[in-house]
Amino acid sequence: MAKTLLRSGCLDDFLSLGENGQTVFDSALQIRETLRLRKQQAVVDSLAIPQPNDDGDRVDWYAPVEGTVVSWAAANDEQRKKALRYLDNCQANVASLIQRCQQAEKTAIQLFGSLLANALQFPGSQHVYLVDGKPVLTFWGFVNLNSCARADVLDCLRITEEHEPVIEFLPEPPPAVPPVVVLSEPDEPLYTVATPVVAAPQTEAPLPEIAPEAVPAKKPKRWLLPAAAAVIACIAAPLSYYLVSAPHAEPLAQPVAAVKPQPIAQAALQAEPVVHVSTLPVSQVAVVEPPAPQPEPAAVITPPPPADIPKGTLILPADSLKIGSTKFLNGTWRVAINVKDSITGKPPTLRYQIANNKGSVRLVHGDSIVCKAEVFSGLMQSGTLMVKTRGNARCSDGSRYPLPEISCKPGENDVAECSGKYASDTVVPVTFKKVSD
Repeated sequence: MAKTLLRSGCLDDFLSLGENGQTVFDSALQIRETLRLRKQQAVVDSLAIPQPNDDGDRVDWYAPVEGTVVSWAAANDEQRKKALRYLDNCQANVASLIQRCQQAEKTAIQLFGSLLANALQFPGSQHVYLVDGKPVLTFWGFVNLNSCARADVLDCLRITEEHEPVIEFLPEPPPAVPPVVVLSEPDEPLYTVATPVVAAPQTEAPLPEIAPEAVPAKKPKRWLLPAAAAVIACIAAPLSYYLVSAPHAEPLAQPVAAVKPQPIAQAALQAEPVVHVSTLPVSQVAVVEPPAPQPEPAAVITPPPPADIPKGTLILPADSLKIGSTKFLNGTWRVAINVKDSITGKPPTLRYQIANNKGSVRLVHGDSIVCKAEVFSGLMQSGTLMVKTRGNARCSDGSRYPLPEISCKPGENDVAECSGKYASDTVVPVTFKKVSD
């Protein structure tokens, strides 16, 4: 019975995880079979079955069991929680199996444990499906480009419950009381000018006339005489001081003595005119011409590549070569080598996936035999771009495939002129074409 197709995709859109040059995807079928023999059927049922196409650049993922298929996004909360508990149990069983494999003496079993450590990695929740309520992972053994393996492989599936916000009702503020306006008194001046007090001239008050009393006169009392004498003395003292001191007061201003004009001698009139010489320093005035206006520097506009350059061609920017940057090489490239394969008789087509001078190369030849190897790149002081592999590529049938050492130099319009050199000093032309970023 045909299995249910869950998802299809291009392998170059993801980063394959592995160990010692061998990826999980290359050993996917062996991993599922080994888990079945070790009685880990629950883990086997959670891993989709991969089926690559003839070119080896795309893969279809099929459900291992039959049933109704629901995507993770379409599942309800109860289905997600149940599936997450299922995957947690699978992860615990896999962790226990990895520990036993690492303690084994055989190298093959240790390598299986290392590959199993990355088997449950997957790019995201959109690659998880529920088949009859049980979770199935597609693209297992892969992560997104420019990403690394997650410490918790199920982190992207865990639901973070948000707490409802607590609404606090604040008490109503008391009615506003109009403020009492208090007018402050003006401050007293710190400094006052005293107004001179001029004593008014005192005049003698006329003595009151004593009218004759109708009643018989009484004898004056003796205690009134000293008091009257004191009052008279108080009045007479200031008046006598003013009269005595007034004629001797000095005038406020003395008259200036008149200056008599004196005749000017005739010789003085005929003297040479007086020349006033300035004591200030005098320097010669220099006329300074204003500097000529400098034209503003025009904005540097990088001209677009000529229209005759095919899209996706590898360009070696001069600015990047000066600073030693290889960011222009990040991405996925289809590399064609002008040499015939000894098996198929056709030029091999390689896919290089590079990010920050590291990556992998992959090719398919013969009867869907997949070969892979690790690559690294860098710039030499001469500006030559080098792309090398760590030995020959490992193939799925156990064989080795030789790969060239590629060097590129900027040509016309900075288009890369590349060539590949094999171990036998054979040099062949190489062409790069970008597939994706």
